[in-house]
Amino acid sequence: MSEAASERLVIAIGGNATHPENIRGTTEEQEEVAARAARALRPLVERAGELVITHGNGPVVGKILLRQYYAREHIPPMRLDVCVAHSQGGIGHLLMQGLEDELARAEVERRVACVITRVAVSADDPAFARPTKPIGPFFTAEEAEHLRRTLGWNLREDAGRGWRYVVASPRPKRILDLDVIAALAAQGVAVIAAGGGGIPMVARADGSYAGVPAVVDKDLTSALLAHALGAATLLILTAVPNVMLDYGKPRARALARVSASALAAYEKQGHFAAGSMAPKVEAALWFLARGGKRAVIAHLDDALAAFEGARGTQIFPD
Repeated sequence: MSEAASERLVIAIGGNATHPENIRGTTEEQEEVAARAARALRPLVERAGELVITHGNGPVVGKILLRQYYAREHIPPMRLDVCVAHSQGGIGHLLMQGLEDELARAEVERRVACVITRVAVSADDPAFARPTKPIGPFFTAEEAEHLRRTLGWNLREDAGRGWRYVVASPRPKRILDLDVIAALAAQGVAVIAAGGGGIPMVARADGSYAGVPAVVDKDLTSALLAHALGAATLLILTAVPNVMLDYGKPRARALARVSASALAAYEKQGHFAAGSMAPKVEAALWFLARGGKRAVIAHLDDALAAFEGARGTQIFPD
């Protein structure tokens, strides 16, 4: 039996896999982007025994909020956790269809399912008091000020590229739909789950749950899910081929194979930018510290080669 067929695998793909910044966001564009992602993932979907795929939603959930802004005088807006649920359904549909089309062309009989996934967070998480996660498009300073006045949005300047809406990003504590995800994966279904980091939920006093306006980090939720499922490998696929040291500088260099302790040291030295590579590194380290055998950060197009150890940054426990 091949390595891929004999282990549980969690693959986390970024929001750009379904909605890169260089598209307008039409359904047809998103279908084509999802189809390209499916082509990259198909070899692993064919081979992996128990497989769960997570995805980001930053660009999409931001546009859902923007549509609400333009329609606000006619249609009551949805709370952010409901927007996350909408993004899970839409992105999950596109990925599911793309994967099933690819599998059919390869004459592979494997079903794909999307599970709308809720994630428990702490009501007293300090992130609620300090929103930091940017979502949606960039605005000019004048547009940002208008949104502050009219909607009460919290906008911050993002790396010199403009202003973006920032929201709370509490840490995930528990995957509430873990049993459903695990049962489907155990039956050989390729499961798309925990989209956009999951729908953030807090526990009420009576033990029930309520949605809260936030966006949970997709990579941290993916690490939590991989740990809870007992996955051996967490494969984080993004838009760059490797984790880089001194990124953007003349002395920049790629990491091919690195220990968890060495990567943690690089993290403390400030090599990884918040909001981009830092959450991926943190998720990889969290997963390995709790028994994971390997974490990989690589380009989406290198999915199979990265799993086989030939591409990307291969991270191992000490």
